[in-house]
This record gives sequence, C-alpha cells and structure tokens, in this order.
Amino acid sequence: MGKGDKKDTTKAKKAAKQLKKGKLTKKGTKLRTNVHFKLPKTLKLLRNPKYSKRALNRKTRLDKYTIVKYPLCTESAMKQIEDNNTLTFIVDIKANKHQIRKAVFDMYQIETVKINTLIRPDGKKKAYVRLPASREALEIANTIGII
Repeated sequence: MGKGDKKDTTKAKKAAKQLKKGKLTKKGTKLRTNVHFKLPKTLKLLRNPKYSKRALNRKTRLDKYTIVKYPLCTESAMKQIEDNNTLTFIVDIKANKHQIRKAVFDMYQIETVKINTLIRPDGKKKAYVRLPASREALEIANTIGII
C-alpha cells in the first residue's frame, strides 16, 4: 500500500456519504407555520382527444337575427329616441350586452355608446341602445322603419 491510500479512501467514503445523502437535502425538519396542508401545484395538461365525441359541431343558436327580435315603437320608445338618442329593441332573453352590440352593428351598421337591458314582467328582454351624439337616432329609426 502506498502513502496516499488512506487519504484516498477517506475521500471516497466522504464522496459516497455525500452521494447517499443527496445534494439538495436540508438539515432538520421544516418548520410549519400553518395548520392546513395544501397539495403542491402540479402540471395540469389540457385535454387532447384522439377523436371528436360528436359527428358535427353544434350550430350557434344565437345569431344576429335571433338576438335582435324587433324594434319597439311605443310612445315611451319614441320619447327615448327624441330625448336620449336611444333606440329600443326586444332581444333574446339569453343574449348579453356584448352579443346585442355586435348583432345591432351587423344588422344596422350602428355604433353604440352604451346598452342597458331589462327583463319585462311578460318575460321578454328589452335593450336600450344609446347612440353617439354624431348619429341621430331619429334618422336611423326612419331607415330601419320604426317610424
């Protein structure tokens, strides 16, 4: 045996001990400050289907013609047109304000400032479509055929 054998064996034992222990281990136990244990967040993959579950995709039931049913031409609606530059429509009960805005633009080429909706006691949804000051609601009502 040579001179450096003892030194080499202690070095090897030290390396083996370090390898067994692991590189990223902590000394001691983790101090828990919360009584609730929460599972760690893991990777959640999106679904990746190999085939479609239905033969045809569903058709959208709310197109622009089903969203906007008809314009209202009552006395109060006429007052809204004259005073507030607002058109009044009866719309589908399931339609939201974004869908109403898009449908009104697609059908009548009207830019809107604001849309207010309410559900009437008879179960129909009424939409008040506010127009910008640059567009006159009375002219648009004439072109649509309300007046």
